[in-house]
Amino acid sequence: MVIAVTAPSAPSLRADPVASPQPRGPEPARPHTPRPGRPPGPPSPAPRTGPAGRRAARLVVLGDSTAVGVGDPVTGGWRGFPVLVQESLGASCVLDNRAQSGARMGSVLREQLPAALGPAGGSAAGPPVDVAVVCAGMNDTLRSDFDPVGIEADCAATITALHAAGALVVVMRYHDHTRVFRLPAPLRRALHARIVALNAAIDAAARRAGAAVLDLDELPGGYDTSAWAVDRLHPSELGHRMLAAGIADILAGTYDVPEPVSLTCAGGRRVTAAHRIAWLVVKGVPWLVRRGRDLGPVILTGLVDGLRPAHDRTPRAWESPDPTSLRELPQPAEAVSPVDVRVAG
Repeated sequence: MVIAVTAPSAPSLRADPVASPQPRGPEPARPHTPRPGRPPGPPSPAPRTGPAGRRAARLVVLGDSTAVGVGDPVTGGWRGFPVLVQESLGASCVLDNRAQSGARMGSVLREQLPAALGPAGGSAAGPPVDVAVVCAGMNDTLRSDFDPVGIEADCAATITALHAAGALVVVMRYHDHTRVFRLPAPLRRALHARIVALNAAIDAAARRAGAAVLDLDELPGGYDTSAWAVDRLHPSELGHRMLAAGIADILAGTYDVPEPVSLTCAGGRRVTAAHRIAWLVVKGVPWLVRRGRDLGPVILTGLVDGLRPAHDRTPRAWESPDPTSLRELPQPAEAVSPVDVRVAG
């Protein structure tokens, strides 16, 4: 699957607040069936050479706990897709991971980006930025002040700044997490609607500012339980390898990928049934209680709307934004060429 992403002509959410049709509605998780012509099991990766043998010197990663590597434990901490991508780009590539657990799109722009680029917008330290990956937004969907218009503005500003620093930027649009993490029906509907709005914001920002987009909803095997960690909130080692392989596939059109990402798990710590039970008791239930409290007003509005005729429903902020409250998105410094976005597999 190849999606052409261009900038800056596509409309933003300010002009056309129509949510993307993906992710698809809630449905039971299903096992992944290999596509016709593909043998079961992970493919055998082969080194890939970019134009004129270009090597990426520096990889910057911005985002939340998934970008930190949570879900892929190794001795001494987390590994995750950032380390796997860096390894695929070769030993000469420097990884600069500024991600923080709990980060939202706004904190990526206002905290992580300046730390990576420095106050002058160039490079805080080390070689210039060749590749940048932004993985954020899901934490925004779990807060009562969810604002897709603001998310679009912050995401576009981040992409624009990274482009100005010389980076090829990859952002992620999200899967339907209600198919991974089972929730009570009111919470499930509220979260699903927000993920649709989040993806619309990310799509608009990527088109406007010019970024490659990895669509997590289309990753082969992405909804399999083996792709998810014990908490069902973060990718497992296999899930992180899937993300890294998808990113590396995009980068291979521009940079050398001398060490392709393998989908065979190796080097991570084994997760046992005891780990799963301990997480459920210590963190799982308290997390669900906190998020239910935060999304309570959204759930209540949805329940009330369900009792009203369709023409009398309460408009959502992302469906009918107030023009007087909209912030202008920064314009890219120069036109960006179309980017091929390839879904892994």
